[in-house]
Amino acid sequence: MTTPWTEHEEIARSKRDGEALTWEDLTRMKLTWRVAQETLRMVPPVFGNFRRALEDIELDGYVIPKGWQVFWVASVTHMDAAIFHDPDKFLPSRFDSQSSSPSTAKAAPPCSYVAFGGGPRICPGIEFARIETLVMMHHLVRKFRWKLCCKEDTFARDPMPTPLHGLPIEIEPRISP
Repeated sequence: MTTPWTEHEEIARSKRDGEALTWEDLTRMKLTWRVAQETLRMVPPVFGNFRRALEDIELDGYVIPKGWQVFWVASVTHMDAAIFHDPDKFLPSRFDSQSSSPSTAKAAPPCSYVAFGGGPRICPGIEFARIETLVMMHHLVRKFRWKLCCKEDTFARDPMPTPLHGLPIEIEPRISP
């Protein structure tokens, strides 16, 4: 069974000391990218944004007049149980059947996973962010061991996840084999 750790171990075994990761290596980090996507779903990098109503629209019995500004909140969309089953659970597998775009999951409706925005306003740097994330995760799991110091629930939503205790961790260098 492939885990994020074994994914990185396999890549590391194919490298000489100090050899850089290649595009092929990054494409092999499928489970790692799912973990990153689920992390971004639970803690989106953007709080939200304003949009202007292009026409009168009724939503849950309320009329939003044309021209009014509406503030959307990414975490509210990402934590909607009608879109993401068990939204409070960390389930990278929800991105198993992802489409060709790294920003969406097939099972979710269009523009419901908005860690990088959506539609015509999707972040133009999405692929660069993906590369940076995968490279950083590779080096983090290969070079360090860490553990969370707080055993109890460490987050509260207000509306974004916020560490209750400062999120203390113990980190130590991993000894190379």
